[in-house]
Amino acid sequence: MGMFHYYELPNSEMFVFDEFLICQIKEGAEIKPELNERLNKIIQNHFEGKNIVYISNRVNSYSVDPLTYSETEKIPNLVAIAIVPNTQLMRKNAEFESEFFHKPYEIFDTLSEAIQWVHKIIEAESK
Repeated sequence: MGMFHYYELPNSEMFVFDEFLICQIKEGAEIKPELNERLNKIIQNHFEGKNIVYISNRVNSYSVDPLTYSETEKIPNLVAIAIVPNTQLMRKNAEFESEFFHKPYEIFDTLSEAIQWVHKIIEAESK
């Protein structure tokens, strides 16, 4: 893992690494489709011409409009999403949300497991 960039946004924190970014949404935030514009700008700024995986490290409670995923899918070089839920309820929500995203989408118990999966996905996508 190389250098990373950090973004403090109104509703989240983002940690940008070489092949992925980790997003931690703030407590009580509402995630809506229009927030994908900012995500896409960050992705294109750091990963233009390169595949990326989004990791959602769910340490706080917040709501996600499932229609957000249909917009997220349109980010061309975003090839997968990994979710790391903190509670059983967050896991159930992530399972429901998976129905709205039609690229690789996995749920993990730890951030380390998610990062290992990211490397496999990026490698598979580069072939």
